[in-house]
Amino acid sequence: MRDDLDVLREEERLRGRLSLLRRRLLEELSEPGSATTLAARLGETRQKINYHLREMEKGGLVELVELRQRRGRTERVLRASARSVVIAPTVIGDARRDGQDRFAADALLSAAARTFNDVAELRERADAAGKRLVTFTVDTEIAFAEPADIERFTQRLADRLADLAAEFHSPASGRRYRVVIGGHPVRGRAENPQEPAP
Repeated sequence: MRDDLDVLREEERLRGRLSLLRRRLLEELSEPGSATTLAARLGETRQKINYHLREMEKGGLVELVELRQRRGRTERVLRASARSVVIAPTVIGDARRDGQDRFAADALLSAAARTFNDVAELRERADAAGKRLVTFTVDTEIAFAEPADIERFTQRLADRLADLAAEFHSPASGRRYRVVIGGHPVRGRAENPQEPAP
């Protein structure tokens, strides 16, 4: 069964850089296709497409779904092994947040990178053990009237989180969870002060 999201955590799975052509191939292979059909669609030679498909197959980015006999040769039909592929930040380097205040963009990026890596690794371990990884996500949007409101909101949120942590924390017998809360401006949407609060 195809995954919704494939996380590349090992550099060798990239099998070289994830070039524009390879990204196009992954997009095209949301539906099964062969080197011949892809070459015609993308205006490339079948040999070039076939080389890239074989490298991507070695890295687990595409998978074989069918072998067809066509004009005296065997045609390999492949598809992307996941609906979406992301590269874990640790493939490029380790993001550190030493000395950053909680309002720095780098602090949020570092926390997001660490969360990304941790959850990807835990999901792999759970899959290998045949278990479900239990996580939770809270996501909302807020329109702040003034920049100073962001700091006040953050402080009140931190205070409430500390209260909740004190109420639910069970160091002797509980399962440990990391809770990460961050905020960033909404991308690509015009500001609408009349929009109701979520």
